[in-house]
Amino acid sequence: MAPTLDLVVKNVRVVRPNRRSVDLLDVGIRDGKFARLAPDTRPEDAKQAFDGGGLLAFPGLVDAHMHVGIYQSLEQDAPSESRAAAMGGVTTSLNYMRTGQYYLNRTGSYREFMPEVMRLSAGNFWVDYAYHMAPIEGRHVDEMGLLLDDWGVPSYKIFMFYGGYGLHGKSDSQNEFLMIGRRPTKAA
Repeated sequence: MAPTLDLVVKNVRVVRPNRRSVDLLDVGIRDGKFARLAPDTRPEDAKQAFDGGGLLAFPGLVDAHMHVGIYQSLEQDAPSESRAAAMGGVTTSLNYMRTGQYYLNRTGSYREFMPEVMRLSAGNFWVDYAYHMAPIEGRHVDEMGLLLDDWGVPSYKIFMFYGGYGLHGKSDSQNEFLMIGRRPTKAA
């Protein structure tokens, strides 16, 4: 009889929500999804079988605010940061991104910015990923619908403290840091 599972990991202690016990079970995977949690799954029921050696198996975690590509380039940072996340049980990362210094070190519209972010991200993450954006310029607020529709951006971080106090404490150069022009001052 042909295997009904793609993969079985035998002998893992499964941690599940709303349970007080950690049960020794076998985890069966079919089409990239959990298909069976049961004891005594036969190895021949799967195309591949591994012994989990009594290690813990947790549901996947979502890290809802990672900073990938801030201190080194996005394509260099994504593999190492997402691999570390995966080793800690994270299966999905929501990565903060914005224009200005750090990240891609550029300004402009998100219509022009996001294709580069996605190009540099492609094939470089060990986990599922999405982006969490910050509208820095007024035009970015107008692009929030575009970010959702075209790039699947599900959330936004709105800064309320620029204008003298920023990421590095009191500053008179936030506009330089964010790579945006100075706001015109009102005439007296």
